[in-house]
Amino acid sequence: MQAFAVPKNLTEPVLSPDGKHLATVEVHGDKSIAVIHTLDPAGTPAIGIPVDTGFIVGVRWIKNDRLMVTVNVNRRYMGDDVKPWFRSFLVDPTGNNRHQFGVSSIDDLALDDPDHVYATNGDRHQDEWRSTMFRVSLKDDTTEQIAVGGHQTKKWIMDGHGKVIARLDWSTNPPAEQLLVYNNGDWKEVQSSSTVDNGLGLAGLSRDGKSFVQRTRSTTDPDLARLVTRDIASGKEAPLFSDPKYDVDAALVDPWDGRVLGAAVVADQQTDHYFDEDMQALQRGLVAAFPGKAVHAVSWDMAKRKVVLLVESPKFPPTYFLLDRVTHSASPIAATYDALEENQLGEMKPYPYKARDGLDIPAYVTLPPGKAAKNLPVVVLPHGGPRTRDLIGFDWMAQFLANRGYAVLQPNFRGSSGYGKKFIKAGYGEWGGKMQDDVTDGVKKLIADGIADPKRICIVGWSYGGYAALAGATFTPDLYACAVGGAGVYDLNKLRKTLVKDTGRESTAVASWPLFMGDPDNDGDILRAKSPVFHADQIKIPVLLVHGKDDYTVRIDQTQAMDAALRKAGKKVTTIIIPDESHYLQKMETRSLWLTELEKFLKENIGN
Repeated sequence: MQAFAVPKNLTEPVLSPDGKHLATVEVHGDKSIAVIHTLDPAGTPAIGIPVDTGFIVGVRWIKNDRLMVTVNVNRRYMGDDVKPWFRSFLVDPTGNNRHQFGVSSIDDLALDDPDHVYATNGDRHQDEWRSTMFRVSLKDDTTEQIAVGGHQTKKWIMDGHGKVIARLDWSTNPPAEQLLVYNNGDWKEVQSSSTVDNGLGLAGLSRDGKSFVQRTRSTTDPDLARLVTRDIASGKEAPLFSDPKYDVDAALVDPWDGRVLGAAVVADQQTDHYFDEDMQALQRGLVAAFPGKAVHAVSWDMAKRKVVLLVESPKFPPTYFLLDRVTHSASPIAATYDALEENQLGEMKPYPYKARDGLDIPAYVTLPPGKAAKNLPVVVLPHGGPRTRDLIGFDWMAQFLANRGYAVLQPNFRGSSGYGKKFIKAGYGEWGGKMQDDVTDGVKKLIADGIADPKRICIVGWSYGGYAALAGATFTPDLYACAVGGAGVYDLNKLRKTLVKDTGRESTAVASWPLFMGDPDNDGDILRAKSPVFHADQIKIPVLLVHGKDDYTVRIDQTQAMDAALRKAGKKVTTIIIPDESHYLQKMETRSLWLTELEKFLKENIGN
């Protein structure tokens, strides 16, 4: 149990610009600690940097002699309303000279200036907060104003040397993004796009600094996300990179100057494509060195002599290696789930099928180790989002379930990302409808193929997956033997009201979410019809609900309402509220509790 419950015990290893130090975030028990490893000279003991409150969520070298550590602390406002809050502090490579830093994110490291960085902060002007770019001294935290945006400015584009190139603003009614170029103190708008349709997709500057790089969609079929360049001087667009079958998932960005180096594409696994020939040659060598596994360069020094690699596959938990390109040697730094062995893990493979209306649904099935794919108890595990997707790789939840004897189905139902805009749009208005049918059709295929025992199937999900789990129990009450909702959404109208309260009526979130849920402004009954909380009387199976009390992504009132509805309807429900936990199961104690209760519930209802 503990081997699966460990939150990644080492995350985000980052090299210093000169390659002499490596910083990590390591989890020991329920404490996260920033750790500095000295690579040159070798043999120097590692240095741990703990925090008294909160959870360390990232480390970043901003100079050779300055490491920024960012801490997440949840704050409670107005009763039980929880909001995320982040703070940062700086230390030197020995872990000393620690002091608070007034910003939690940095826009430009400007590594040729050893004493300053460039960061955005709020600046009050005429009773209105506006986004302002500051040059920040690392010696005494003094600031110098460089450029002024507005309250609507959401992103700044810098050249890597302290010069402002452009900014990205947003507007409301309708929600949109505007790209403004900076020239001799003046701002000129060069492009605008609706944020409901993902906005301008601005990723950064091209390698030569003459163009913006944007992730946009083709205006013709296939409607796939691609990378294009937009010349800063002329505004002319040109293609940069695309894949014939899948969306470009993200741009690959140099950590030191923010320039775009390549593109990541997820087919069944993520593959990285670099425009820089040296990096692409490195990537080809890495793929050859780790056959059958996904391998990515995640950090490097400025000279690219040392590179941190992340390697994983379904039966090879994510493991970090340090590659020395001078000696051509790669040494493991740490495995994120180092207590697991290959024979404890299940085989994961593609399991595509057609939905009832003929749409092709990509999916994956993980089989329990040592078991034949016949008449197995099954856990259906729909992903969260819903605009995300599952892929072939190490999934701690799926592997835990497979280890316990269950086959695991993970469908990328319509509305999932990665397969083009048309596939996403097929999910519009389909919460509880065709999106749910896609999950149901995958279960029926497992039964038809003889893999699933039709009397031993449970649906389990977290976040949107929690909604899908309870929707499955509600709208297909004879298909499942049990259902588990983790931090799920069960009252869609309540979710909309929370979004309005948190982000404003004119926000992108409020404008885009109804695309999936259905538009309540046109028909007040739509959200009610899709909400499991109003149809608890239709549920015939035992239900387990789990939620973190300090969840600020999906409020705990969703689970409280579902629990009350099930109890009022006389249904069998177990509800577990986890204190001091967010949406993301950050603590080992929390994950252990979740897996313990899940295993117990599954064993009681579908065996193992």
